[in-house]
Amino acid sequence: MFKKAVEAKIQQRLSGADKKKLRRTLRDKFPRASDSDLDALLPPKAEITVAKLQNRVHVYAVEGGFPMFFDIDGRGSEIYPTVYALWRVSEMLPSFTLKGGEVSRFIIGGADLMFPGISIPPEGLPSFTAGEIWAIKVPGNPAPIAVGTTTMATTDAVKAGLRGKALRISHHYGDLLWQSVEGSFVPNAGFLQDVVLEDPAFLLSCEASNMDISEQKNDVQNEIVESITDVTLNSVENVVEGEDASKDGVHQVTTDVSHLNITDDISSQGLNAKDINNVKAEDVDTLLDKCLLQALHRTVKDKDLPMPGSTLWSTHVLPCRPSGVTLDIKKSSYKKLSKWLQTKAASGLISVKEDKYTKEVVLVGVNRNNAEYTSFKPEKQPTEKPAQLSDPAAGDNKSAKTLEVVEVYKPSTHVSAVFSSVGADKGKFYTAAEASDVVFKYVDKENLVKHTDKSIVVLDAILCDTLFKGAIRKGSAYPTEIHKRDLGSTFIGRMQPHHLVTRGDDSVVRKGAVKGIQIMTERRQGNKKVTKLSGLETFMVDPESLASELQKKCACSTTVAELPGKKGFEVLVQGGVIEDLARHLMEQYGIPKKYIEVLDKTKK
Repeated sequence: MFKKAVEAKIQQRLSGADKKKLRRTLRDKFPRASDSDLDALLPPKAEITVAKLQNRVHVYAVEGGFPMFFDIDGRGSEIYPTVYALWRVSEMLPSFTLKGGEVSRFIIGGADLMFPGISIPPEGLPSFTAGEIWAIKVPGNPAPIAVGTTTMATTDAVKAGLRGKALRISHHYGDLLWQSVEGSFVPNAGFLQDVVLEDPAFLLSCEASNMDISEQKNDVQNEIVESITDVTLNSVENVVEGEDASKDGVHQVTTDVSHLNITDDISSQGLNAKDINNVKAEDVDTLLDKCLLQALHRTVKDKDLPMPGSTLWSTHVLPCRPSGVTLDIKKSSYKKLSKWLQTKAASGLISVKEDKYTKEVVLVGVNRNNAEYTSFKPEKQPTEKPAQLSDPAAGDNKSAKTLEVVEVYKPSTHVSAVFSSVGADKGKFYTAAEASDVVFKYVDKENLVKHTDKSIVVLDAILCDTLFKGAIRKGSAYPTEIHKRDLGSTFIGRMQPHHLVTRGDDSVVRKGAVKGIQIMTERRQGNKKVTKLSGLETFMVDPESLASELQKKCACSTTVAELPGKKGFEVLVQGGVIEDLARHLMEQYGIPKKYIEVLDKTKK
């Protein structure tokens, strides 16, 4: 989910009604969390922000704090807590415990959880259904390291012999969502040292809503992380080699980190949200003016004017506040954004007017010759974008282009007798070549090749029913033999077609034959051309990201709309760019030409 860098389209505060709606959704989605738990994660009087990413994911956080929840589809139906939230309320979700700490390396590396890696309690595998949200913990540590959804129910897992994928990971410690927080932290030394420490104390640095993020990225934490990481890698090898070596690793780590205290250092050096709430209104006024001048110098350009006051505040002023500081207009002497902007306009720094329809104050001009503006020296801003999840790993573009589409087949009731006879697994998927091998293995086993003509296969009762039962009209005679060149295709035709799509590290199997991408150009009112793309979901292409790419590539407007009465989305591109779109899909996304269907309705 958060393997690739995704930039936020918009970041804004939630209204009072939206905050209540979010709390109702969380209460229904996570019944294990009490009202006090939700208050700890999303304080009632705190400002809650939502970052809307280009891949339709919504990330909810306390302003100036950590992300607490993320909504995959942006509609509230697939909402998950982050690891930061689970560190605050660890029992919000049911959890699987890993068999050993060495398994955690694969989980925080982005791999899904497999059943062999789960520690089964003495009372047996816990009860769950497919699609439930579960967390992952390591032995002896209550801090979850990942969250995801179950792939099958308990009964199906037992039938499968506890093999295969158990949990599809949506978010884990160390991914890009976790890294998106400036100064992201580790709750305790034992969290990273899960492989060795058998009973680490769970120490949460401070409340997520009252956390100074900027001061966490200090020398003390760097010393902790570097020390623990180095010892972890060495201790993993010791655990694999033997039990005695792991005990030595425990003693070594305990000795190395016993003198360090994350909580004391952060609280003594940082300026948290409580300190901001206790400052005087005059100090908040000074900070407001400083952030405004910083924004006017750095990010507000004359070409962007006129600009609504809410946009100026959320997009330009708030990002200029000191890292980890909560800036609240209500704590100032102005109390309202409109009053503050009008006061600055009266001083001659800016020019504003009130929109006659929305009644919102709009910034229309900046007096860059004003004495207050010219005397202010802006601070240097960090080069990284604050709303972007930057991927430290290279090669993402290459993996995003890597696409593999394989047509596979699943045994149906028609062919089950043949699979059972040769001992083949009836629950797995087969390629066309593998399925043909199964039927020819049955022919060899039963010695059905005609002695006088080696290219002919004589049909016995089982093979005849497999190939033709239900396909022959009533009253017609069943064939007694079949040519070898027709045997494989006829056998495959009696199986259930599926297709396996793999892009990078993600794979999905869908029922039915591959449905290609449809690119169609048609005319609309005013003799204007518009090009439509649909069927992108088959090849794991995000419509929002593609629309953003095409907007820059084709220099035209693009929109994404939901297909009426169907599952999926449609990308609309202004203009007749049908050839450019097909070429872009083949070159950038690796989609084979045979799966792209082109239709130009503008040609007669």
